Amino acid sequence: MKKQIAENFGGALRLRACGLLVNEQGVLMVRHQGLSDAGYLWAPPGGGMLFGKSVHECLEREFLEETGLQITVEEFLFVNEFHAAPLHAIELFFKVQQTGGRLITGYDPELDPDKQIIEEVKYFQQNDIEDEQGPQLHSIFNKISHPHQLLYLNGYFQNWK
Repeated sequence: MKKQIAENFGGALRLRACGLLVNEQGVLMVRHQGLSDAGYLWAPPGGGMLFGKSVHECLEREFLEETGLQITVEEFLFVNEFHAAPLHAIELFFKVQQTGGRLITGYDPELDPDKQIIEEVKYFQQNDIEDEQGPQLHSIFNKISHPHQLLYLNGYFQNWK
């Protein structure tokens, strides 16, 4: 799986749009197989920007693909730079709100149907964040202790390995 991830996403700088959907259920997260030293990674929904498409279009597409939810983008929050060779990404984080759809475990159209890496989609509460601390949780969660604090982060963060 790591070879496939490196082939599809490695060796180039990727610009990603990520959405933070935070409500009374927690923060929406996607579990990706084969990422991180733990063998999986929990991260907010998001994905690579496409030439000629806006950030809003990217986030709307990624949420629908990964979670089955329709969203609207509300505001820009912060930037996170991630580097763990061969992966390198600049992630733009936005606050989003659900406008429709039904929560499902979605897919990544950049990968073959038999090589999908999305394993699970669920809302994380504070105890989930505490239970998953480590390489299997997106590094931005090292900055907070409660999901709602994500909406008050701003600036530039760096996770360089």
